[in-house]
Amino acid sequence: MSVEKKVWLISGLLTLGLAGLLLKLWIELNHFEGDPTQLPDQAAVDLYLGKLDVVPDYYVRTGIFIKSFNFLGASDVQVTGYIWQHYKTGEHDQIVPTEGEVGFLLPEAVDTASGLIAEAYRLPQPDGVLIGWYFEQTLRQSFDYTSYPFDHKTVWVRFWPASFDDAVALVPDFEAYPATGPDDIFGIDNQIVMGTWERENTYFDYKLSNLDTTLGIGQNAYQTNAPELHYNFVIKRNFGNAFIVHMVPLLVVMMLLFGAVMTVTRREGLAERHDFSTSSVIGTCSVLFFVILLAHVQLREGFAGSPVIYMESFFFLMYFMLLAVSVNTYLFASEAVPSLRIIHYRDNLIPKASFWPFVLLCMVAITAYNLSLKESHESPPIITQDG
Repeated sequence: MSVEKKVWLISGLLTLGLAGLLLKLWIELNHFEGDPTQLPDQAAVDLYLGKLDVVPDYYVRTGIFIKSFNFLGASDVQVTGYIWQHYKTGEHDQIVPTEGEVGFLLPEAVDTASGLIAEAYRLPQPDGVLIGWYFEQTLRQSFDYTSYPFDHKTVWVRFWPASFDDAVALVPDFEAYPATGPDDIFGIDNQIVMGTWERENTYFDYKLSNLDTTLGIGQNAYQTNAPELHYNFVIKRNFGNAFIVHMVPLLVVMMLLFGAVMTVTRREGLAERHDFSTSSVIGTCSVLFFVILLAHVQLREGFAGSPVIYMESFFFLMYFMLLAVSVNTYLFASEAVPSLRIIHYRDNLIPKASFWPFVLLCMVAITAYNLSLKESHESPPIITQDG
């Protein structure tokens, strides 16, 4: 077997191996780990609330059902649905909302003037009254897009009690759902239109308010560190759509660039047949640069204000490859540095054979780095004996 065939065989094996490794990393990057703070049942809620320094005066069962949601921007999500609360006679007499009042607040709601929270029903119960409200609100939240298009979004509805005069803890109404285990999806319409998203998980949890202020209520220490009820629904992006829109054009441009590299030669027959010249290869790189630049700008406009995202790293790799191919072609054709055997060896064989292994190796390194960042963000916090 000739040296050239051996080099291309090694190149092909490395390419296949790195492609398989990249696929494996993509599968791991697209996997979602459950949140360790989720509360699957009433026993978990009692255990959490029992650890609080201040005991609430009232416990109000609260439930939610999501009918629709829509991302209005990078940080705003519009949510519609129903929220209900149970009030017991003799226990909640002082905090029962009258008609026209609401028993909760959504502190992250923006543009409330165009939103809606309206009482939908008020039904008597054997032990009290059940009040339900229909709501349409835009919630402003911070989302992480760094793993795009393998990103998962946890959209939450954050509740505050309507009254600040009393220590009120909102607790999940688990009885209103058929199942609320760690792997169960509840509280969201089964026929909800998801668009480019897929449902992954739903759960309740608490987060301490830690407001760093008494809100002017100096005697009510509960409000400064109150447990805020959160209903969370986790969604993951449909990878196929993003792959077609962004990844396929990148792969096509990469193949065209590889084709330009393969035309680099000094052999008279091949040079004439390929119509090779330094200007033609550099001109091809220039055209491909503007194609990639426009695609990069389009991608960036969708994530304004976000740090560099995973998919964006491949555009930087493309810029480097365009520059590397141009420099390689110039040095090879002009023989400016004859001592660079890596360029001149066997008619530019090494740059040609190492093209795909190098590209895939960079993609594997980028993916592994983003996977490590994702795992560090998802790792559960270490809980000490002090809490």
